[in-house]
Amino acid sequence: MTPIKFIENELEPLRAQLNNHKLYSALESIDDIKIFMQQHVFAVWDFMSLLKSLQNHLTTTTIPWTPVTNPETSRFINEIVLGEESDINELGEPKSHYDMYLDAMNQIGASTTQIKDFVNFIKEGNSVNDAAMHVNLNNETFKFIQFTFNVIDTNKPHVIASAFTFGREDVIPDMFFQIINQSKTKDNSYSKLTYYLKRHIELDGDEHGPLSLKMIEALCGNDDLKWAETLQTAKQALAHRLALWDAIYKLINSAKKVEA
Repeated sequence: MTPIKFIENELEPLRAQLNNHKLYSALESIDDIKIFMQQHVFAVWDFMSLLKSLQNHLTTTTIPWTPVTNPETSRFINEIVLGEESDINELGEPKSHYDMYLDAMNQIGASTTQIKDFVNFIKEGNSVNDAAMHVNLNNETFKFIQFTFNVIDTNKPHVIASAFTFGREDVIPDMFFQIINQSKTKDNSYSKLTYYLKRHIELDGDEHGPLSLKMIEALCGNDDLKWAETLQTAKQALAHRLALWDAIYKLINSAKKVEA
């Protein structure tokens, strides 16, 4: 059995929990989807820091330029950056997936105030933790982001790639498929969100996911310690995603009780 196959087998129980999470069927109305998006947008945002961290490690982003040591992994990550940071939206316009998500939030009337205040506070030179406190970010959403930046702070490309691959690229198609298929809300008023979700299913399932797995293999090679750290990080990433989904489910249920 290959190391990649071993890791995927080890992750299967967590992935099954994620794919069968009660959050998906709780998305019964536009208001439910608004609550989901207002928290999930922070995962869309911090994903880009994982990606750019990998780009910094695996390509040359400093001046003067020097050749990379592994052109194969450099190509993997540059292809993914192209798709994530400058994809084409449903109108044929170049946009990052983060900006597409904000457009989708605006379309359904979900508030973008918190995420924009958060990002603007960071632009002013403040830390991620200070920005989270500044906007009074939900605790589990905050923990999700903290895990991401703790992974980045390891400065270990294989660890960062593990959170990126097994916590995001390799699992997102299944998660988003469940959102589309289990949600009881079938409304054209969120066509931009549907496009975003389907685009991720297409890109991550057919292109980015397989590229990410090859990147893991290249980074870990025959190093048993790296493979062990990769598995540990992957399990932690999925556990944090489950905790985030639990928290969003509770927020949706609490809002429904207030309405009742």
